[in-house]
Amino acid sequence: MNFQVTAFNRTTLLYFLENLSTEQLFTIPKGFKNNIIWNIAHILITEQMLTYSLSGLDLPVDTKFVKLYGKGSIPTGEISKEEVEEVKTQLIPAVKQTKIDYEKGMFENFKEYPTSTGITLKNIDDAIAFNAFHEGIHLGMILSIKKIV
Repeated sequence: MNFQVTAFNRTTLLYFLENLSTEQLFTIPKGFKNNIIWNIAHILITEQMLTYSLSGLDLPVDTKFVKLYGKGSIPTGEISKEEVEEVKTQLIPAVKQTKIDYEKGMFENFKEYPTSTGITLKNIDDAIAFNAFHEGIHLGMILSIKKIV
């Protein structure tokens, strides 16, 4: 079920990427620490980190995104149109690939991880469930920013 929730969320995020202006994607409103594009790229890389990295596997997405959009990062300026396109083209396929790899049993060597919210992820199922929660938080941020910009 969590893969369905994540897939639905990704469709919503893709809609934003395809229908919001560059200005809307990159504006950081007063009182916010980030923008819409940062939140979307952060969602993409976090799901990959929670599943592949914590299982000791290489990330299927470009690792440059870890530094730019991983936990603790902040927007450092506008990203290129090419990077926006890369996020856009990986948003849905990444979660589809995670589901395929999950069904293959590739995440057996999951390393327990205490999240900053106080939840400890003990296995891949915990990570997938937590990811849906995490994406919901960032979708809420995106919707709040979208109302302002």
